[in-house]
Amino acid sequence: MSHISFSQENPNSSAIQTSLKLRALQEKKAEYHRRTNGETDGYRVKIHFGSDRSKAEEIQSKFSAKYSEIPTYQEYQQPNFVIMIGDYKTKLEAFEAMKRIKEDYPYAFIVKSKVRPLKIN
Repeated sequence: MSHISFSQENPNSSAIQTSLKLRALQEKKAEYHRRTNGETDGYRVKIHFGSDRSKAEEIQSKFSAKYSEIPTYQEYQQPNFVIMIGDYKTKLEAFEAMKRIKEDYPYAFIVKSKVRPLKIN
């Protein structure tokens, strides 16, 4: 003798489980961003490095005046002050930016870096 049984799953149960999983993922992502300062692996273009801080600041200022839409970053990598530009997810994006500025910065080159993703409002 065989028995066949049917069960009815509560449709709200599935929605609640999905909601809880989604919330857990959102919390994990928020924690990851807190730990990494919202930065991710990517590329920047290095336009200057040298031991003279005022020269580095001058180059950064001139770059920002001409290319105001591209973010600039100054870092100290002993013994040099480094000026890098952009926040590019792919090397191709960084290459396109480098081509655009190459006339003004012929010695610019692409470097791997931690980058800040673009914020979309």
